[in-house]
Amino acid sequence: MHNHLEQSIVEATRREFLTSSASGLGGLALSAHLASELSAEDNSPQIRSRPGLGSHFRGQAKSCIFIYLAGAPSHLELYSPKPTLKKFNGQQLPDSLTKGVRFAFINKNATLMASKRPYQQHGESGMWFSDRLPHVSRHADDICMIQTMHSEAFNHHPAQMLMCCGQQKFGLPSMGAWLNYGLGAPSKNLPGYIVLAAGPAARGGATLYSSGFLPSTVAGVLFRSQGEPVLNLNNPKGLNATAQRISLDALKDLNRGRFGVLGDQEINSRIAAYELAFRMQSSAPDLIDLSGETKRTLESYGVSRKGIPGDFSRNCLLARRMVERGVRFINIFHGGWDAHGGLEGNVANNCNVVDQPVGALLADLKQRGLLDSTLVVWGTEFGRTPLVQGKDGRDHHPHAFPIWMAGGGARGGYTHGRTDELGWSIEEDPVHINDFQATVMRMFGIDDKKLVHRFKGLDFRLTGVGDTGHVVPELIG
Repeated sequence: MHNHLEQSIVEATRREFLTSSASGLGGLALSAHLASELSAEDNSPQIRSRPGLGSHFRGQAKSCIFIYLAGAPSHLELYSPKPTLKKFNGQQLPDSLTKGVRFAFINKNATLMASKRPYQQHGESGMWFSDRLPHVSRHADDICMIQTMHSEAFNHHPAQMLMCCGQQKFGLPSMGAWLNYGLGAPSKNLPGYIVLAAGPAARGGATLYSSGFLPSTVAGVLFRSQGEPVLNLNNPKGLNATAQRISLDALKDLNRGRFGVLGDQEINSRIAAYELAFRMQSSAPDLIDLSGETKRTLESYGVSRKGIPGDFSRNCLLARRMVERGVRFINIFHGGWDAHGGLEGNVANNCNVVDQPVGALLADLKQRGLLDSTLVVWGTEFGRTPLVQGKDGRDHHPHAFPIWMAGGGARGGYTHGRTDELGWSIEEDPVHINDFQATVMRMFGIDDKKLVHRFKGLDFRLTGVGDTGHVVPELIG
């Protein structure tokens, strides 16, 4: 009885100590590469139960930069020209098109609204872009434009979870976590999955880069582009590196001993987190230090443009530096695109922020020979309706919308699928979000159907547990 009580007190004290120690090192659950030593829960040759066991076959992509425009930009003002809308501007859609369709805010009696933006074809491929994207459009022949994305989610949070995590549910791993889990993290001194954010926060928050039920070492780690990269990463005053190393070694011995008793794999994940956080105290500040970049590079990304916030520009430049240092997956979130009103101003202001740095990122990666192995995705949760909301806004439209990707094996200069002349519904080659995710995994050499983790009796994968997620081979070059 006495021994049992004493053991409970020791365990409670130890948990408090581990929690406080973790917060002192950034509160991180980092790096998949050390976690690759964890034992498997299922030894089936088709089931990947440990991080970093390698690909199923050769894939061209080695890193991914996923630029997520939270709030959903209006594609009708960017890269989906619909001249027929001008002919029917101000008219209602026929009941046959709106019957049974759910809207977030407007009703079926809303009228059509034509875009005011002029469009032009670009590159040898003749890909269409509006005047809002003069820098991105220069890379038309490297871009794979998917015009026919669709999903079932018409509100932001569930739709963002679907795009980032494969399902409209909390507690599931994100795409970056799955890739980190399957392939491991090439860098020893940085996390395999890093998150950068600019503008208003995405509704989904940290759920969009969570590890879910996978080991915590594969979760996304939020970095800041200036100042201290990860909060609480640095040592407190009076603690030098030697003293910290001694403390970490002692803590590692305690954790290993406890792992021998409990066999809890998260203990090994905790050890990996401490060790990576220690190394990051030197590697992370070096990563965000842009003093070694040329003036021409900084200007090309628009880091110091007058009147335009520089955080997104810095994030794009940092993403390139992360790829060079072996980071597997980088999320760049940019919020503020939810234009239920003031559409023209919203699109203009946001494009002024993102167009130049994204164009510079594509050019920089290509010039350095990195674009072939780096998949760049420009994505969002859904599109906007061709119907007007209020005076000058557009509502949510998950039934037909575009996203694009470039590099990493994507088929450049290719436009996939076709929507109707109003941009209301898909006419050819629909691509569900899960299909897109399965295709991205294939570009990394991962068979989505085989990268599985058993949780609560189900074999989960990124795209779900049923017959979901089918590779679209036309998207791969």
